[in-house]
Amino acid sequence: MNNTTRRWVGAGLAAAAMAALTFAAPVAQAARGRGKTIQLFNGRDMTNFYTWLVGTKYEDPDRVFRVDTIDGEPAIRVTGKHYGAFITKQEFENYHLVAEYSWGHATWGGRKKATKDSGILVHCQGPDGNTSRDFNGAWMLSQECQIIEGGVGDFILVGGYDKDGNQITPKLTVTASKDRDGENIYDPKAPPREFQGGRINWFGRDPDWQDVIGFRGKNDVESPGNGWTRVEVICDGDSITNIVNGVVVNHGTKSSLTKGKIIFQSEGAELYFRKIELTPLKK
Repeated sequence: MNNTTRRWVGAGLAAAAMAALTFAAPVAQAARGRGKTIQLFNGRDMTNFYTWLVGTKYEDPDRVFRVDTIDGEPAIRVTGKHYGAFITKQEFENYHLVAEYSWGHATWGGRKKATKDSGILVHCQGPDGNTSRDFNGAWMLSQECQIIEGGVGDFILVGGYDKDGNQITPKLTVTASKDRDGENIYDPKAPPREFQGGRINWFGRDPDWQDVIGFRGKNDVESPGNGWTRVEVICDGDSITNIVNGVVVNHGTKSSLTKGKIIFQSEGAELYFRKIELTPLKK
């Protein structure tokens, strides 16, 4: 990783214009009381997390996860070499999560030439590594805020199993329409639809998206290149709101999952998290 200084890259005028399309997306926590912010990443170590990897489980012999320095600041480095995650030790509900990430350079295995991929999974439940083959058996039953080039803020409803082996597929209601290719896309003007499993793309995802490294859509609000991107996930009761660089990109309600651990994925691409903080929302 080149540790030369990099600038925060804002979303720009195009993103600001597109943000107007999301005027109907409610962010109810703005009018509610808030608790004391918790620094999940304390800037020194990974005390508030544990790690889990496919193959080695709670062991990390290749140091997929470690605290490093990038741009002169401490950050959690995720090499992406093996599928897995670092996971909060505690469960949470009703909160405003803020994370700032930046892509590294390394990519691995079957995703060496594919879009750089990761994600933040909320309301994670059940045993570690309880997801189905569709999710590589690497994570947990959860609702995902996708982090992938061109698709930051997509919802993925991650199915898994409970401790007794019963398969569970989460549900989420989203105002969604179809794009040119028939994919589900968040649209605040559309009627609400209940989804069980699957993906709901963020409102500006490029219909010409390709799974190739370095892809960038014409409307992307993620910071380009190695710029730092701010992702916020607001979990308020059974609603989930995804915000990228200040733009509300996706919003769902009536989530069948409303509490659990929080996962930060390792999924074939190197990235850094320099800030991870959580502010409880008061009832």
